[in-house]
Amino acid sequence: MRSKKHSAAITTYGDHEVIRPENKLRKALTDAPPAAGDDDPVAQAELALAGLSAEFGGWMNEECERLDRCRQTIVSRGVTENAKTALFHAAHDIKGQAATLGFPAVAAIADSLCRLIEFTPQPNRIPVKLISQHVDAVRAVHREYARSDAKALAAQLNHKLRDVTDHFLVEENRTRPDIIEQITGAPPLTPT
Repeated sequence: MRSKKHSAAITTYGDHEVIRPENKLRKALTDAPPAAGDDDPVAQAELALAGLSAEFGGWMNEECERLDRCRQTIVSRGVTENAKTALFHAAHDIKGQAATLGFPAVAAIADSLCRLIEFTPQPNRIPVKLISQHVDAVRAVHREYARSDAKALAAQLNHKLRDVTDHFLVEENRTRPDIIEQITGAPPLTPT
């Protein structure tokens, strides 16, 4: 017999309904530690990850090279829709994978590049120099990650790039106060 606690439910309100689907994953969870002799799936996953960790630097290097190829396409052909999309995906992948691959300080710079692409209403107006500065910063931080001051330098680079990017985005979105609020986290000070 099914527990009522895990069954689907529909609650009807005056103008809407809330549907709560059955949580089938609850059956797979247990709070009990693995029994002696049982394999702990979390420990197995961590062991597998540790076995792959020697590859992480190479994978991150491949992601940096991919980002650079996207930049080179933009330098030679301009910011086309395809080039913009490819650059965004390359930066977004780095943003998402950097911490897992052991380079968390790279993620913030890749995030700044994603914001630049995402919030610019006319991508062909993005300064190629600003794109290049982001790509060079990602590559430099990755390359110099073994330095003791790498994280501090990455934070400084990211702070500068973020300031320049935010200034550019605020100017490009002068007529879109809702976007400015998303960029800065505050409503615009001047009327539009």
